[in-house]
Amino acid sequence: MKYISFFISLLFAVSLHAQDYDHRRQPQTNVPTDSIRLSDPFVFADTKTKTYYMTGTGGMLWKSKDLAMWEGPFLPFEIDPDSWMGPRPMVWAAEIHEYNDKYYFFATFTNQEVKIDTVAGNIIPRRACHVLVADKPEGPYKPMADPTYLPADKPTLDATLWIDSDNKPYMLFCHEWLQNRDGTVEKILLKDDLSGTIGKSKILFRASESPWSRETTDDNSFKPNMVTDGPFVFKTSNGRIGMIWTSWVGDVYTQGVAYSMTNSLDGPWLQEPEPITPPNFGHGMIFHDFEGRTLMCLHSHKKYSQNHVDRRPHFFTVSLKGNRLNVMQEFKPVSAVE
Repeated sequence: MKYISFFISLLFAVSLHAQDYDHRRQPQTNVPTDSIRLSDPFVFADTKTKTYYMTGTGGMLWKSKDLAMWEGPFLPFEIDPDSWMGPRPMVWAAEIHEYNDKYYFFATFTNQEVKIDTVAGNIIPRRACHVLVADKPEGPYKPMADPTYLPADKPTLDATLWIDSDNKPYMLFCHEWLQNRDGTVEKILLKDDLSGTIGKSKILFRASESPWSRETTDDNSFKPNMVTDGPFVFKTSNGRIGMIWTSWVGDVYTQGVAYSMTNSLDGPWLQEPEPITPPNFGHGMIFHDFEGRTLMCLHSHKKYSQNHVDRRPHFFTVSLKGNRLNVMQEFKPVSAVE
């Protein structure tokens, strides 16, 4: 299938970039946002220090006072080389969350030396979401009590944190389509200190439930896409719970939105019929800057060749007024030191 071969080559290209958390990289100052190559960007706006911390795939950390000029990259985390991750895992889609006066590093780790499954000819390595903890947003983030958060035989990715209507912490994540052939977004209850998970996960929705995401078949017809990527939950001004997530329309990286019909993670989730961002943008998250704006941070996806995809962080202004998310225009931060 043409779509599958494209995605496998893209996954390979991104995987190579994901390993690039080299200790030898020297931090730089005054780096413009559009000079940073970064997939799956996530911005934590620390109100205590008025500093923005940005991380993502690769796990490296960037710091900024104005979203325009950055200092970095820094290596903010430590792992146990004797754990299931191995001594040098790939790192995808890292996020920083503050919770109960601690800071948590949600990320996907892949140990390519351990194979857990083979599906449709694709060898699937050990890949799973994990959480590290620190006393400061810049780290160092270190392992906690539980050695695993999700089943070893299940490839999972793109974890995020949400405190649901029951006031309990949950990890949201994707079960990768390479294994289940119809990617899912799932939730699992976390311990009170986020040091592990409790019970089994629950499927919130599947990729095939989306009306906008689709793939091209060999006879040039369409069918539902299999990919779920980058879930992020938000709340509108009237309390409605929504989730942005990313998939594909053919070979175009695309982001859509779903809304919970019960205002809890349990849903059911109603998928909007059309994407919410321009083509070739995705894996977004939403935050408030220090000027009071509501912004979406996401990456652009520019394909130069089969194995060369350029991804860089971008910002869009968004509105959460009323009962829905509206993406406005691209936002270009201005440096405070100019």
